[in-house]
Amino acid sequence: MIEINLSNRVAVITGGSGVLGRVMVRTLARAGADIAICYHQNQTMAERLLEEVQALGVRGMTVQADVTDADSIFSMRDAVTSKLGAANIIVNNAVIQYKWVSVLDQPVEDYESQFRSCVLHNVYMTKAFVPAMIESGWGRVIGINTECAMQNFVTQSAYTAGKRGMDGVLRVLAKEVGTHGVTVNQVAPGWTISDKSAASASDQGYNESVPLQRRGTAQEIANVVLFLASDLASYITGAYIPVCGGNVMPTI
Repeated sequence: MIEINLSNRVAVITGGSGVLGRVMVRTLARAGADIAICYHQNQTMAERLLEEVQALGVRGMTVQADVTDADSIFSMRDAVTSKLGAANIIVNNAVIQYKWVSVLDQPVEDYESQFRSCVLHNVYMTKAFVPAMIESGWGRVIGINTECAMQNFVTQSAYTAGKRGMDGVLRVLAKEVGTHGVTVNQVAPGWTISDKSAASASDQGYNESVPLQRRGTAQEIANVVLFLASDLASYITGAYIPVCGGNVMPTI
């Protein structure tokens, strides 16, 4: 039987206390990874998750960080290294979202914020954690993108711009670090069922556009992250993988 075993791996998940982040935390911990739960404001949820992680018999910690600030990210790196050792899996999940409005109405500050939380977040995490991966000859960088980056729908310009910028950074990074045994991939959820967003009758219009005729779940997103973090995905890098029931399909 094939199983995914992340024992002796250290994973850092930004936005770890969020609705998707906490499912990824639990999933990687169940596979044996030691987990650093990075949160921005929700310390209570992070500490509750830490109890769950430790109950699974793996090591864990909570660490506060602002992913848009380089000093904060590097301080987080130092705290993780001191307590758990060098991280070899990073999941760049945190993002700031604003109300979606037209380009004409979207404040310029929203574009700047999306750039910081999507692009610079990934740059800072790379600079902080990838050197140790290169030194050890093994690592996983996993960015959480979105189906919106392919759809380019009206009112989504700030969010889409940030996520498409993130895509460019991570594709280049995949080419730069591949020779060191470090893979770099992206998981792109669609509209996902989670603790915050339950399935309802209002889903019908969205579901009709999805080949699988339903919304995905946070666990289904986390399962792909788990796969990419494992040795089963050792020959996959530079990929943008939609997990959206076929709602968007990258073409060759």
